Amino acid sequence: MQVGVGDIIEKIFAGKWIAGPNIEDAIRRTKQLNALGMSAILNHIGEELANRQQISDSVAMNLRLIREIRKAKAQASISLKLTQLGLRVGKGTAGKNYEKIVRFARENGVFVWLDAESEDTVADTISIYERQVGRGGVGIAVQAYLRESEHNLQRLLKRRAVIRLVKGAYKESKKIAFTDRNEVTANYAMLMRELFARSGEFTIATHDSSLIAEAMLLNRSSRRKVTYAMLNGIRNGYAADLAAQGQRVSIYVPFGTRWLEYSLRRLREESHLMLVLRSLLGG
Repeated sequence: MQVGVGDIIEKIFAGKWIAGPNIEDAIRRTKQLNALGMSAILNHIGEELANRQQISDSVAMNLRLIREIRKAKAQASISLKLTQLGLRVGKGTAGKNYEKIVRFARENGVFVWLDAESEDTVADTISIYERQVGRGGVGIAVQAYLRESEHNLQRLLKRRAVIRLVKGAYKESKKIAFTDRNEVTANYAMLMRELFARSGEFTIATHDSSLIAEAMLLNRSSRRKVTYAMLNGIRNGYAADLAAQGQRVSIYVPFGTRWLEYSLRRLREESHLMLVLRSLLGG
């Protein structure tokens, strides 16, 4: 039997990073993580949707996901991307769909993250998030590789936003983003210190043990409500060790059938390539 590149990628990611095609797979993985003292951030894969039926299906899927989290009494939040809620159709469409999901999530006690996407979506993402932040139950991702993130972080902290600080996963120009790995790490550290100085609750989303060690050191005196987040299938053992030490740990768990574009984007990230290779040898 001939095995293609797609088959190889599917085996790598569907078996290692992605919980599976269905909500049941996501809940099952969540329960495994919960048993190890970790929570999950569940993301139904799919972005850049412009077909109204696909957008409607995406909204329905996330509403069902919220119901299943509550039904299973799972320790999990969900993560949304505005381009899967209709941003490419219009900001109004995405905003209404986001509000619908958030309202239902609040009724069911499920926290909702608004995820990071390409730089051209950032302004709309922040604007739509700000309409909901005052009512609680919502968080937003900030990408350390974007040059504008320091300004955006200051703006969001004034609104008492709950931040998940990530490095960033999209290809941008040097004018817009730091492209050198060391620069990205340095900017991440700077933004992280700002969170410790000005925020009471936030998530440090990185696999970089040196950044996590610094965060843990900072928190000895700050006593913030800090969660450490990592991707499913990457450094699972390290994440479990942190949880065993009493740290709050959450694992980002994608699920769904649109795994290929997600997987290819992750493979394009230089910072993740070695982690992917290591994960294949044991996670």
